[in-house]
Amino acid sequence: MPDSCTTDKVINDYGDGDGIDNINPGCELDIDWVNSTYVNEAAVDRTVEKFNSFLKYHNFTCDEEIAWLLRAVSVIDLTTLAGDDTDSNVERLCRQALKPLPPGVLECPEIEDFSSIKTAAVCVYPRRVAAAVAVVSLQESKPVIPVASVASGFPSGQYPLESRLKEIEYCVANGAKEIDIVISRDLAITEKWEELYSEIKAMKKACGRAHLKTILATGELATLSNVYKASLVAMMAGSDFIKTSTGKEAVNATFPVGIVMCRAINNYQIRTGIKLMYSTSNHVWPTNEANQYLLINMKNLLAIIIKTLDKSTQFLHSNPDSSVPTNGCYQQQVGSTNTQTTKIAK
Repeated sequence: MPDSCTTDKVINDYGDGDGIDNINPGCELDIDWVNSTYVNEAAVDRTVEKFNSFLKYHNFTCDEEIAWLLRAVSVIDLTTLAGDDTDSNVERLCRQALKPLPPGVLECPEIEDFSSIKTAAVCVYPRRVAAAVAVVSLQESKPVIPVASVASGFPSGQYPLESRLKEIEYCVANGAKEIDIVISRDLAITEKWEELYSEIKAMKKACGRAHLKTILATGELATLSNVYKASLVAMMAGSDFIKTSTGKEAVNATFPVGIVMCRAINNYQIRTGIKLMYSTSNHVWPTNEANQYLLINMKNLLAIIIKTLDKSTQFLHSNPDSSVPTNGCYQQQVGSTNTQTTKIAK
C-alpha cells in the first residue's frame, strides 16, 4: 500500500490542531494509484441492469415508500441558479427548505416527527449568499441548514485560478458553509493530474471551515476511467463531496457515472479510513419503465415527492395496518431543464 494515502498519514496531517471541521483532510497525491486504475465498462453496465431489474420487480410497501421519500427530501440541496434571482425569491426558497412538507403530510397521525424534516441545504449564486444566510439564521444563533454557493467560475471553470479563489473567499466571508467548485475539465481530459490536484488543493484552503464540494462535470470527461481518476484526485486534494455535474452540461448525472464515483469513494475509504459524500446534479429519477430515466430539476423533484407523500400518507391514514405495495414514486412522468442536487452518503 502506498505511503501517501494510508490512514496514519491522513490522520497525522489532519490532527494539527487547526480546528478545521471538514470531512476530508485529503492526502498527498498518489499518482501511481491514479494512473493504474481502469474502469471495466461492461461490468458497470451489468450493475446498471441489475439496478434496473430491482426497480422494475421490487414492490415497495406504503411504509417503505414514505421512508424513502422522506429521506429524499432530507438530502436535497434546494437550488436556484437563475440570472434573474433576487433576494426575495431566494428568501422564498429558503423558507421552503426549512419547511418543505405540506400540512396534509405533517398531520398524518401514523407518521411521527415530520416537522423536523428539512432539506440538506440551499444553494445560490455568490451574490445571494448573504440573503440566504439571513433567512436560515432568522430564528437561531446559527444557520438551521447550511447555505451552499457555487464558485470558482461556475459552470465552465474557464477562469484564472486567482479569480476563482477570490470568489470562494467571498462566499465564505458572506456565510456560505458549503462551496460547490467546478474543476478545469481540460486538466482531466489531458490527464494533467498533478495540476488538477494543486488547483483543488488551493480551493480547499480558500474554503477554510466550509465544506468543499467538487463538481467533476462528468459528461465532459469523455470516459468513465477519467471520471474515476478525477474522483480520486479530487478526494486526495481534500474534497468533502464529489459531485457529478453542474446541471448545465449536455449530459449530467447517469447511473454508470454514479456507480463509478461511488466505487472510487469506497476505495478511498478503504485506503484512508475517510468516508466522503457523493452528490448528483440533475437527479436521475426512475419511471415506471425501468430502462428510462428523466432528468428533473430540484423544485420539480420536491413537488413530486410532496405529491406522492400526500397520497401515501392519505392511504396509510385510511389503512393503518396495510402493507399493500405501492410504486407511486416510480411512476412520475416529469421533464425539465433546470438544476437539482441530491447528496448521498456513502
